[in-house]
Amino acid sequence: MTRMSYRGTTALITGASAGLGEQFARQWAERGADVVLVARRLDRLEELAETLKSRHGIAATPLAADLARPGAGAALKAELAERGITVQTLINNAGFGSHGTFAEQEPDQITRMIQVNVTAVAELTRAFLPDLVADGRGALVTVASTAAYQPTPAMAVYGATKAFVLSLTEALAHETRRSPLRVLAVSPGPVSTEFFDVVGTQEAAVGRLSHPAQVVAAARRALERRSTPPSTVAGLTNRLSALAPRFAPRRLVLATAGRALKA
Repeated sequence: MTRMSYRGTTALITGASAGLGEQFARQWAERGADVVLVARRLDRLEELAETLKSRHGIAATPLAADLARPGAGAALKAELAERGITVQTLINNAGFGSHGTFAEQEPDQITRMIQVNVTAVAELTRAFLPDLVADGRGALVTVASTAAYQPTPAMAVYGATKAFVLSLTEALAHETRRSPLRVLAVSPGPVSTEFFDVVGTQEAAVGRLSHPAQVVAAARRALERRSTPPSTVAGLTNRLSALAPRFAPRRLVLATAGRALKA
């Protein structure tokens, strides 16, 4: 395993205003990468950008964007092209969840979750992937979840969106295997972020909370392996919980997940 330097490259990080996105920005900037910080809250992005510039001497560009709007990926690509910024690393971190039965969820909330967690990830990845492959110095990282490894009653849409993210990323890792680009899906368990404030309940936190820095460090270590795996689960307990559903009857897996999520 080799400690990688990202000096001379630029990383675009979505959901960069807090939590995992902020940690991705901090750890990539620490290793010399310029960063493009994307989220809705411009004030937080500007504050983080100033901190990273002064601490690490890198370029940091804050961009306010609502990834729930169709066409967000193409719009971001066009905005960066106008600014003369090329991206070598794309970190698809933005996403959110909600708790409750599917029939009780607001239709607009479901649509917005699919747009942010699925459509925006696909749009952004398609917009930037050809350039990432052609350059080859960076990485494509997507944040999935341990929720991707089994159905998640009471968080049905969220779990389904993360299953999409995991499957897409692993497929792209295979498609790009002959290029030097490193492609990785990282799946954390519950993380101590604003995620559960948005979800609206701590009942969705199954297992011990990790710190965002731990999850990002796990992703970085996976990227720095001689052969980067297509996906990794952050934390030993989470790896075991993600592995277990492969060996149990589907009905049992579903019932266990339902009890854990208070469905």
